[in-house]
Amino acid sequence: MESGTSAREPGRGAPPEAAHPTRRGVLGTAGTGVVAGALAAAGLGGLGTVQAHADSPARGGTSAGSGGGRIGYTLPEVAFGDTATQQLLGTAYESALTDLFGINTAYADPATYDAAGLVTYPSGSFVRAGGGYPSPQRWTRDAAVNAWNATSLLAPVIGRNTLWAVVDRGDDGLVVQQDNQWWDQVVWVLGAWHHYLVTGDREFLADAYRTAAGTLAIRRAKNFDTALGLYRGPSFMNDGIAGYPAPPWTAGVDSSFVLDYPHTDELMCLSTNCLYYGAHRAAGDMAQALGHPSEAAAHRAAAGAVRAAIDTHLWRADAGTYGYFVHGGDALSGRLDTSQEGAGLAFAVLLGVADAARAAQVVAGAHWQPHGIVNVWPHFDRFSDAKPGRHNVTVWPMVHSMFGHAAAVAGQVDLFARAVRELAALVQGSGNSFYELYDSNSGAVDGGWQTGGDGTQSHFTSQPDQAWSATGYLRMILAGLFGVDCTEQGLRLSPTLPAGWGPATLRGLPYRAATVDVVLKGAGARVRACTVDGRRAAPLLPAGATGHHTVEITLGG
Repeated sequence: MESGTSAREPGRGAPPEAAHPTRRGVLGTAGTGVVAGALAAAGLGGLGTVQAHADSPARGGTSAGSGGGRIGYTLPEVAFGDTATQQLLGTAYESALTDLFGINTAYADPATYDAAGLVTYPSGSFVRAGGGYPSPQRWTRDAAVNAWNATSLLAPVIGRNTLWAVVDRGDDGLVVQQDNQWWDQVVWVLGAWHHYLVTGDREFLADAYRTAAGTLAIRRAKNFDTALGLYRGPSFMNDGIAGYPAPPWTAGVDSSFVLDYPHTDELMCLSTNCLYYGAHRAAGDMAQALGHPSEAAAHRAAAGAVRAAIDTHLWRADAGTYGYFVHGGDALSGRLDTSQEGAGLAFAVLLGVADAARAAQVVAGAHWQPHGIVNVWPHFDRFSDAKPGRHNVTVWPMVHSMFGHAAAVAGQVDLFARAVRELAALVQGSGNSFYELYDSNSGAVDGGWQTGGDGTQSHFTSQPDQAWSATGYLRMILAGLFGVDCTEQGLRLSPTLPAGWGPATLRGLPYRAATVDVVLKGAGARVRACTVDGRRAAPLLPAGATGHHTVEITLGG
């Protein structure tokens, strides 16, 4: 994030290694034992476990609770039949678990993080944004993305606390914190709905729906453009001005923060509007689950209208993809910027804005840099390969991972494999650590260039130990590779197994009151055969399942 009342203040100048040493110790190959020391240091319990408060649902499988009324959550193991794949992807998986639970799971000080009065104490654990930033790190976007990516699935109480840590309780009830980055707020709704699907927690759902409905009502009143039917505001990822061409970037403004530039509050961006579509749909599903059909219908109608507006104003039929944003009141007012926005394309696929045919077209036609999907392509005029813009042609692992998951959803197996391998290679090349961003040409840890406080283009630092970089990788493994998809009916599996990776095994995945082992064989994204506990069945574990279960899936082209 960039400077602003609710944002991070990014470093500038010195290379990241000068200020932030490499991760303590080099991680080995797969096996949850490598994260045990970090977990214990974080006060999260014994070998391979994450400790949760006793009011959480009990789980099956191995537990190593430390007493005091706590329940141990077992972290699932991943194993690949191919040795080279195990060394690269398995090591990155262990590094991601260490980053998430050993480094970035922290104590949520009540005075700062419990404005809603809903964080669970003890232990009060939540996931912070990452290393290199001052406290507090009460940032909606990071919290919601980390819960959505992996935390709610792997450690539900920590995921729930992470979501509640960015919610306020005011005179009108619960609402996502109202800061100066309003476009971040609605991703919380998606994280919250996902959390309910993972846990089935009805008490959480009731509070989450009130929060979602109140937040969406505020945003519609303040930021909805009735003429175009789109929501105004900067793009999901780009709170830094390096993420935009000129205009809205304007020479002479001494700031890196997007809202300090004229008309940036009037932009109508692909990623942000895809999130509003998804948030309205999620709010509709929440209302339906709670028995409020008229409210559900209203949210679903709002979602449909946003999707239609995206189709009208942001879809590029000539290019078979989506544009980046519609200009606000600047010199190009009303025009569509045709840059490729990595997060926007990913959300269009993941949230169902694009139908199946468009999803395949969008993913297959996307531009890749040598080391992955970048934030925005191509370089804006003030940047270059030698000086890439911080939010422009650089690889942010979180954005890259969203696109990688989208590739799996779109059935693009080879592109999914490329996304996973390239992020794992970046992590391997940076001491098995997950940094904030990387140079897309060299793969080096680099924070990119952006207008600084003196009005010149300055070199920024890529911060270490980024939680959403790690949870993004976990998302690709859990939701992409193994196809873990929590629904109201249960745990559905839609795997994507690249050739040469298998057999691939996910062992000890916690799901409500059950523990699941998933074994993938063959290759591809189409389920050819499936057994559950040795019997032929659909790849679905019912929501009410208990105990331990083994799902074996054979995949084909």
